[in-house]
Amino acid sequence: MIRLEGRCSQAGAQSCLGCNCPSPEYRCDDCLGSELYCSSCILSAHVRHPLHRLQKWNGQYFKQISLKTMGLRIQLGHTTGQRCLNPRRAFDNDFVVIDTHGIHEVSLDFCNCAIAESYVQQLLRVSWFPATTSNPKTAATFRVLKQYHILSFESKVSMYEFYHALRRMSNNTGLLPVKDRYEPFTRMIREWRHLKMLKRSGQGHDPSGIGGTAEGECAILCPACPHPGKNLPADWKDAPQQWLYGLFLAIDANFRLKRKAVSNDDVDPSLSEGWGYFVEEDAYKGFLHSSADSIQEKSTCSSHSAVNMADTKSSRGLAVTGLGTVDCARHNMKRPNAVGDLQKGERYINMDYLFFSTLRHTVLDTLNVSYDIACQWHKHLWNRMSAFPLSMHLSHAAKTVSFFVPKFHLPAHIEQCQTSFSFNFKSGVGRTDGEAPERGWANINPVASSTKEMGPGSRRDTLDDYFGDSNWKKVVGLGSTMLRKMKDALPERENHHEAFEDLDDGLRGEYSAALEQWREQVEAWERDAAQPNPFERKAESITMASVRLELARQDQVDLQTGTYLALHEDCTPSVLISTGLELEDQQRRMKADRAGLGVHATDNQEGKILQRSNTLRRRIDAWVKMQELYMPFLAALRASERSVSNNVPTAPEAIKLWLPSHISGTMPCDIHLQTIEWKLRYGQAHDALRSLRSNLRAQTAILKYKDRHLRGQGANTRARNTLKAIEVRIEGAASTYEHAHKSLVVLAPRVNQTQSGWHSSLRPLDRADIRSMTDILWGESEGTRKLSWIWSMRGAAPNEMDNDNTLEGRRLFILLPSQAHSRSDMRIEWCKARARAMRWAEEVELLKEEMRRIQQFFEWDAQRWDERGLGNALQDADQREGQMAYAKRQAVLRRMLAESFKTSWADTLALVDRFEDMDIDST
Repeated sequence: MIRLEGRCSQAGAQSCLGCNCPSPEYRCDDCLGSELYCSSCILSAHVRHPLHRLQKWNGQYFKQISLKTMGLRIQLGHTTGQRCLNPRRAFDNDFVVIDTHGIHEVSLDFCNCAIAESYVQQLLRVSWFPATTSNPKTAATFRVLKQYHILSFESKVSMYEFYHALRRMSNNTGLLPVKDRYEPFTRMIREWRHLKMLKRSGQGHDPSGIGGTAEGECAILCPACPHPGKNLPADWKDAPQQWLYGLFLAIDANFRLKRKAVSNDDVDPSLSEGWGYFVEEDAYKGFLHSSADSIQEKSTCSSHSAVNMADTKSSRGLAVTGLGTVDCARHNMKRPNAVGDLQKGERYINMDYLFFSTLRHTVLDTLNVSYDIACQWHKHLWNRMSAFPLSMHLSHAAKTVSFFVPKFHLPAHIEQCQTSFSFNFKSGVGRTDGEAPERGWANINPVASSTKEMGPGSRRDTLDDYFGDSNWKKVVGLGSTMLRKMKDALPERENHHEAFEDLDDGLRGEYSAALEQWREQVEAWERDAAQPNPFERKAESITMASVRLELARQDQVDLQTGTYLALHEDCTPSVLISTGLELEDQQRRMKADRAGLGVHATDNQEGKILQRSNTLRRRIDAWVKMQELYMPFLAALRASERSVSNNVPTAPEAIKLWLPSHISGTMPCDIHLQTIEWKLRYGQAHDALRSLRSNLRAQTAILKYKDRHLRGQGANTRARNTLKAIEVRIEGAASTYEHAHKSLVVLAPRVNQTQSGWHSSLRPLDRADIRSMTDILWGESEGTRKLSWIWSMRGAAPNEMDNDNTLEGRRLFILLPSQAHSRSDMRIEWCKARARAMRWAEEVELLKEEMRRIQQFFEWDAQRWDERGLGNALQDADQREGQMAYAKRQAVLRRMLAESFKTSWADTLALVDRFEDMDIDST
């Protein structure tokens, strides 16, 4: 590098290599070699390279010099090197060209002959893109526009960064002024993006011109998705396996892609009118404005607190808070007219519009729709559709529409959603996971820092271009993508088929009668989701409410038969113990409230705590009087306690309630009271675990939402406050469970429950057990991690209690999981094993069909380009030849892709066919 700072081997050169003139002193930075030339030779050599950078030897070092300074004039409108008889200098003789290696000032002459083209056309015909259409004095080479275009896709570099890199390449010292053409450059890039989109979509071949472009026509379609008339058989509507021709959609929102409240649509309109992936803006905003007073119903599912936060999130200083989109769920491609701005969080009205908008482009009969809040969103979807224009209405009654929750999001939902909206259990969906949009956001999120500063039209056009490039990359990558998926699916299909066959054969003896019933149940549910869900446990949930109901019924029987006499007309033993547990729970909450009050509590806060404390004391005093009727020995015990404490009043939350589990086994406590507490504690423990799991799911959902979407101090503060409230509930549920478990341990030997199996489902709760499904402990990895027992608890019934028909046996019977539970568990496991085998088998069938569709789509697209290449007889010869050449190149490209994919898939598809032949033979 240091050697090249000098004249190298030319230091002793006495003459120019071109003409032998003495003292050559010029060399070109951009030409091959470092030879020195005289000024006339260097100029003549650069007539065809007017943007090269020159250096002049000043006797001590090389100094940068421009061709303009040396007198080179660039003539447009004529063959290179030919002079015009009537040239016209560029405006003010000040023309700037932006190229890949810098920003150049040049001397430019337009042709002003009688037959000359417009200045814009003269620039375009030398591959220079003009900044304006009137007296242009700035242009960018096609070369630099192409370079930035592809670089922006791959590196997400902003126009500002790229332009200033070019500026520094022109002069990195700051001593020489470089013309500032940043704003014209941004305009040229935007126009370049738009024109390339139109060219690639064939609008330059359309006889109706650009004005004839239809909505969504410039979007790059997914070749693997079903498109009637393009890649489906002619008789696809009559095919028996309609699920093979289903469309998979995935809906999601991104709150990174916001836009500040700068500019407006009047000042900065979009160059496209809904021709790509964004919906047409005027119609979209008009509909939102007319539906501004619509009220979004609240969620009934535990996973939607994050969505409710989005609905109320701050939009101060923002015109757009995020982006909603509908993607192809299996191949992660943006769909035509399926993207729109969100003004105030993830509202149904926005997402509904995008959903119905993109479905205008399909006539398919089977739709599989994935959305992380599908369980709530789909409930009144068809009612909400009535508010939309008729052109957007969907004939849903004549279609099969299924709704799903993406697999990664599903664990955060309530248990019912986890079976009703799971991709794992519904037939005809293969191994689709519904998480396609999440994968796409990682690619587009880096542009958020630049697009948030843009006007509305610039931002939409830019994002449209990025989405188009993302789709194209996936199209050309379908060969390797589909091959990898098929290679993964084939062994999994065989493995899960064998596993299910083994399970089915193993159950033939004991469960032979039940197997056919299970099969009928699951097939009925697959046909009609309104049928009972075989993946859900039919046994009654164990709750405090169910235990209280059972005890109340037992009291009713005892009172009617006179087998047990209550000592108080308003308080039976079960009511006494149940009320005691409620008071114990209130004591724990009172302690927590006092601990959280702090030294800076206001008078109002202290007053509320005092009022609650007084109420609690009165309730305890009244309850103690009832308790001493059934447990009279406690009167002496409490009197002894008061004497020890010198009758100093005890805070109500510190008063010992002396429930049966708190009393020593040597004291004479009625076995019936201990049995009642055991039952209630059992239900209390299950309630606490249920609350613990629910709050852990909510915590996981909010943490994920916070990490993905929330930015700024205000939004994160609100999220942290919500998380703190959930953490308090988690701690409360854990504390309740620990107290219940301790009581069960104490009471179990007294009521003959040590061998009943209750401890297999209700285990000691460690801090490490209180974690979500996705949490990994220290030292664990994804391959070695174990699920906390709270997510997989399962009980077994005592055999001896099944045959105990005595009165005491019925009284001691508690709501433990029975043998029906194990039978129910076996049914669910059988159904899941069957579902796994079927999903992998469906995945192979879907992949085969998608591979066929890709081949047919490419051929359809190639034929379309062949038709476009026929040309327009009214155009001049050059224009016609250009159209024919571009169309032929595109048609050949599609056929080359199809042939390349076919070759790479051949061996694997042959293996699939051999497996299928073996299956037929074995059958």
